[in-house]
Amino acid sequence: QVQLVESGGGTVQYGGSLRLSCEASGASFRLLDISWHRQQAPGNERELVASFLNDGTSHYGDSAKGRFTISRDNTKSTVHLQMTDLRPEDTGVYFCKSGRRGWGKMYDAWGQGTQVTVSS
Repeated sequence: QVQLVESGGGTVQYGGSLRLSCEASGASFRLLDISWHRQQAPGNERELVASFLNDGTSHYGDSAKGRFTISRDNTKSTVHLQMTDLRPEDTGVYFCKSGRRGWGKMYDAWGQGTQVTVSS
């Protein structure tokens, strides 16, 4: 069973930066597709921010393109999300999610989330 732990959230001012981390355990990290999702308010849908797949490719949601960078360290079983030029609309709870394409829900898990607040 995959377990995910996020860290790095906090409060920053408009235009600031934050680096989020997601550490995985419970499965071979190299097998996992890892993605970051944002929930801007309780009850809202979780929006895909960025993903780093087990084939080495990365993908970004429209809100993240040009400002956020996702990276992966297989030696530390960790995915980072470097966020720059933060805006108030980036505020929300950021969740890390694992999966593995073609394997159903076997590798699916969500972290507990980390709060990001951007003040204007």
